[in-house]
Amino acid sequence: QTRSLLGVFEEDAAAISSYINQLFQAMHRIYDAQNELSAATHLTSKLLKEYEKQRFPLGGDDEVMTSTLQQFAKVIDELSSCHAVLSTQLADAMMFPITQFKERDLKEILTLKEVFQIASNDHDAAITRYSRLSKRKENEKIKAEVTEDVYTSRKKQHQTMMHYFCALNSLQYKKKISLLEPLLGYMQAQISFFKMGSENLTEQLEEFLTNIGTSVQNVRREMDCEVENMQQTIEDLEVASDPLYLPDPDPVKFPAHRNLTRKAGYLNTRNKTGLVSSSWERQFYFTQGGNLMSQARGDVAGGLVMDIDNCSVMAVDCEDRRYCFQITSFDGKKSSILQAESKKDYEEWICTINNISKQIYLSENPEEIAARVNQSALEAVTPSPSFQQRHESLRPAVQSRPHAARTSSTGSLGSDSAALSALSLDSLVAPDTPIQFDIISPVSEDLPGQAKSSGQSGRRTNPFGESGGSKPETEDSILHQLFIVRFLGSMEVKSDESPDVVYETMRQILAARAIHNVFRMTESHLLVTCDCLKLIDPQTQVTRLQFPLPNVVLYATHQENKRLFGFVLRTSAGRVESRQTSICYIFESNNEGEKICDSVGLAKQIAFHAELDRKASEKQKEIDRVKEKQQKELNKQKQIEKDLEEQSRLIAASSRSNQSSTEGQFVVVSSSQSEDSDLGEDGKKKRESE
Repeated sequence: QTRSLLGVFEEDAAAISSYINQLFQAMHRIYDAQNELSAATHLTSKLLKEYEKQRFPLGGDDEVMTSTLQQFAKVIDELSSCHAVLSTQLADAMMFPITQFKERDLKEILTLKEVFQIASNDHDAAITRYSRLSKRKENEKIKAEVTEDVYTSRKKQHQTMMHYFCALNSLQYKKKISLLEPLLGYMQAQISFFKMGSENLTEQLEEFLTNIGTSVQNVRREMDCEVENMQQTIEDLEVASDPLYLPDPDPVKFPAHRNLTRKAGYLNTRNKTGLVSSSWERQFYFTQGGNLMSQARGDVAGGLVMDIDNCSVMAVDCEDRRYCFQITSFDGKKSSILQAESKKDYEEWICTINNISKQIYLSENPEEIAARVNQSALEAVTPSPSFQQRHESLRPAVQSRPHAARTSSTGSLGSDSAALSALSLDSLVAPDTPIQFDIISPVSEDLPGQAKSSGQSGRRTNPFGESGGSKPETEDSILHQLFIVRFLGSMEVKSDESPDVVYETMRQILAARAIHNVFRMTESHLLVTCDCLKLIDPQTQVTRLQFPLPNVVLYATHQENKRLFGFVLRTSAGRVESRQTSICYIFESNNEGEKICDSVGLAKQIAFHAELDRKASEKQKEIDRVKEKQQKELNKQKQIEKDLEEQSRLIAASSRSNQSSTEGQFVVVSSSQSEDSDLGEDGKKKRESE
């Protein structure tokens, strides 16, 4: 019965221990949550106090908001103090009693249970040894030891059992106390906390909270109204922007703006990855003053790509891309090939960089000045088709000049007006003169100064005179210099005596290109020799144009932009065949205009001295021919005299022989005459014929 009853009490103690552990964990969570709430409330109050020190990018100095948050911080700080007090009370009144019961009373039960089990096992062992005592031969000493052992173990078991049973009986009361005390402490702590909260929440605070609630409702209504307006705006923008979703919109409906001095957008830039390979990278580009900047995705700020003051921009042909253009710096040392997304962006980027290169952005109203400059150039040059239309309309079988712009003789741009003060424009450039913007192949048009022959047209030319076949014309030339140039245009001029002709031609061609959006320039290799100037295709090495050096009568470099140069070619193939005409060709180089002019001058000097040497050589040959002719005449005269002397000797010898045979001759003659008289008239004629 005791063992059975003890089992019931032990089972009850195990159930109490399990339940108390669960209750302890739940109360500990309350305590931890209260500590976290107290710390979080304190942190919230601290952050609200630091709001006035924050610098928000989109928020200005809002004093009302700052003062409101300071008031909230003060109230929340008081609540944080109340929560701290509540945490302390929960630790003392709730956690301490249940912790004591769990750590002291329940562990005491477990310890006594183990001790009782040990004592019971010792008692069973002592009884077993006592039962094994022999009845035949009893040893008093062993019997006394076993009897003492049984006494000691039984006494120990009884004492341990009484303490264990007492602890089990007391556990029933401690269980009630350990359950009620923590709950009582928890409720008292909460009541105290709410009392402190009710004391802090005064009527003034309630009024403050009411005002704040009203303000929040007003802000919410404003937000709803703003969201509704934004939604309507989004719908309108979706309808209006539908055509803009196309990557290449219609240029008629969305024309390009040509008066911009600022531009930004995404472009693809070509990066060389090897000798012949390249890759394209998409970046955001924008202009900043006279600089072109780029910014990769994720970068904080943009980086400088190139200084585009006085730069040159032109359209280029890429084999695998459309809408590509090239920007070359002023000194020609740096260039970049970019690709726009659409034709509109392509034209706007080129126009914008052209406007920036003229430093129009430094004025007060840059777009207005750009429009005025473009309008002035538009008045100076009549409209002409774009390069693409002219290029597409060009066919090899059509023997016609490409569409060109007609220039007037009034007005000038830039600093060239000062240079033209001495000469009128009409005396330099013929009125109604067409401008040719591209190089026409000799197959499609007879260009002035281009010597067409079946053996020369379309023949590959090695600029260094190393072709393996026929011997080139300039192989024996002393001077061979090669330059990279880009053809800007050519036009007929009235005078070829002053460099002002070249300056005025440059002005009109550049103005026509800017107005009519002709950005494409044909790149060639200019070969300067002592015989001629050749324009050679850099890809195919085919001679595009050939200018005989004696016909180049004038050449000059732009006074300010040293990359521009031109020369005047005097030809006989003009609009009036009875007189010679002069055509001015304008080129752009990589800052080598002066070098090219010096090279042409050196070639003309070498050609001049070569011509002098040739004339001297021809004169010497003529003198040698005269001397040789005189010597032949003298020899002939001597031969004649010698022949006469020989003939005289022969005549003298024959005269001596004739004197001895005179009589015989007379006899022969007489007989002949007698025979003739006998023959008659017919016989005489036959005789005479014989």
